[in-house]
Amino acid sequence: MSARRIQDLLASNNASYRAIKHDPAFTAQEVAQSTHVPGKYMAKTLVVCIDGHLALAVVPATKRLDLTLLRSQAAAKEVRLADESEFEECFGDCEVGTAPPFGNLFGIRTFVDVGMAMQEEIAFNAGTHTDVVIMRFADYSALVKPLMVQIAVEGPAVRRLEPARAPARPAARAKTATPQLQWSQSDETTPQDGWSERIQHAGAD
Repeated sequence: MSARRIQDLLASNNASYRAIKHDPAFTAQEVAQSTHVPGKYMAKTLVVCIDGHLALAVVPATKRLDLTLLRSQAAAKEVRLADESEFEECFGDCEVGTAPPFGNLFGIRTFVDVGMAMQEEIAFNAGTHTDVVIMRFADYSALVKPLMVQIAVEGPAVRRLEPARAPARPAARAKTATPQLQWSQSDETTPQDGWSERIQHAGAD
């Protein structure tokens, strides 16, 4: 769905909006900076798979998606980030990573973090890496009818590698412990920070 088609959709529903052209940007935070839009207004849309069905999860650019919270809110058994191969044909002519948070246009559910509903406006990618649309959240909600849930949390999507502490040993047998590295990551591992972080628009920079 191109920026023009989204604007036509909004106009046909008498929804007021502002369209902004910007330099190419590929994450929600980059788009927010490029357009001078506060990160709390900028929507980061992630494609998720909930019990085998695609859906959109929308959180502020300043936060990350918590898959455990989403699973609880959706009353689901399994929730994960979808692989790009699972949804590459779902979003029409949208550039990779720029689908707007309009799950209803694609026949899938849209989950939006309640924190975004507290803002007067919502900004989102409009199908390209250079187009952003800003509109009143109330108008967006009326058009999309998203499921408002608590799914966003503070913190980076992936934490750094950290050395694990070696267990203490008796002084007589003390040896120099070699630090071991263990991989620690949050619920949101994001191989698709293609679609949703390069922005997609339905986790965190």
